[in-house]
Formats: sequence, structure tokens, C-alpha cells
Amino acid sequence: MATPSPVTPETPFEPPKPPVIEGFSPSVYSNPEGFKEKFLRKTRENPMVPIGCLGTAAALSYGLYCFHRGHSQRSQLMMRTRIAAQGFTVAAILLGLAASAMKSRP
Repeated sequence: MATPSPVTPETPFEPPKPPVIEGFSPSVYSNPEGFKEKFLRKTRENPMVPIGCLGTAAALSYGLYCFHRGHSQRSQLMMRTRIAAQGFTVAAILLGLAASAMKSRP
């Protein structure tokens, strides 16, 4: 059985630098997009997701406040509202994904 010869790279690998691949550009955008720009772009693409997130957070916060104050009926109602808001958010994410998939098709 023949033993394979060791492969020696032409240039040594330097961890801080990414490898250079011919015809490959690691960034699609000419300037890197910051967190704020990306957040605003994604919000414009699908505005229902942040609305659902805010509704979920509001229902959770108010439900915990009511629980702390001893209003168990209202706390239960807010926890159910939170579940509905989470469902709305997940549905908005899925519909946004479906819409972007349909838009990218030829």
C-alpha cells in the first residue's frame, strides 16, 4: 500500500489574513454595513417583526408587573397576550422569508 506524500503549501498560512481565492470577493457591499444600517434596512424590508417583538416585550413586562402587584387575572391575560404576540412575530418572520424567496426567483 503506497503512502501518500505530504502536501506542502506554496505559501504558508497566516491566520490573521484570510486566504486569497481568485474570483471571490468576501463582501458583497462596497462598504461594510454597520448594525444601525442593517437594522434599519431589515426593518424596512419586514416592519411586522419589530412590531411583534415590541408587543411581546410589552405584554411580558406588563404581565410581570401585574403578577408582582398581585393581579393574577390580569397577569394571566397578559401572558396569553404574550403568546399571541410571539405567534404573530413568528408568522411575520416566516411570511417575510417566503416573500423574499419568491422575490429572488426569476
